[in-house]
Amino acid sequence: MSTEESQDDSPEEEEDLQYFVRIGGADLDGTKTVERSLSELDGIGTRTARLVAEKADVDRNATFGLLDEGDIDAVVDIAENLEDHVPSWMTNRQNDFYSGETTHLVGTDVSEKRRHDINRMKVIESYKGVRHKRGQKVRGQRTKSTGRSEGTIGVNVEEIREEMAEEEAAEADDE
Repeated sequence: MSTEESQDDSPEEEEDLQYFVRIGGADLDGTKTVERSLSELDGIGTRTARLVAEKADVDRNATFGLLDEGDIDAVVDIAENLEDHVPSWMTNRQNDFYSGETTHLVGTDVSEKRRHDINRMKVIESYKGVRHKRGQKVRGQRTKSTGRSEGTIGVNVEEIREEMAEEEAAEADDE
C-alpha cells in the first residue's frame, strides 16, 4: 500500500513544481536541488550557492521548484543582491573601473562585462589588449609548442593539385 500512496502523492507534487525559476536574466532548472540549480548560473559557484541557500534560510538539498513562493523570492533576492550579503572579498567585481563600486554580477551580466573589459583593453592597447587583438594567449601560458591553431600540419594535397591544374591550364593557354 505504501507504493500506491507514494504514486498518489507524486501528481500533487508535480502540480506544485515550478519547472523554471528566473534569476538574473537566466532560467534555472526547478527540478534540481537549490544548490545545483544556483551553481549552474554564471557568477555563482557551489560555495556561493551554498551560502545563498544558507542566507535565505532554505535547505540546500530541497528541490528548487517545490519551494514556497516566499522562499524562492528570498533566494532570488539574495542571489541578485549578493554584494549586500557577503564580504567584499567574495564578490566577483571588486572596485569597478568606471564606478569604483564592489558588486557581484550574475547571469548574462558576467559575459557582458567581460566583453566590455576586453574591448577597453584593446582600445587602450595594453599588453593584454594587444594579445587579445592578435588572438594569442593572454595570461602568460606557453606558446612555443602549444596554441598553434592557425598553421596546417602536414601536406595539403588538394591545394597542390589545384595549383598544378592552374599551372597546366596556364601552359595550355600559352601554347
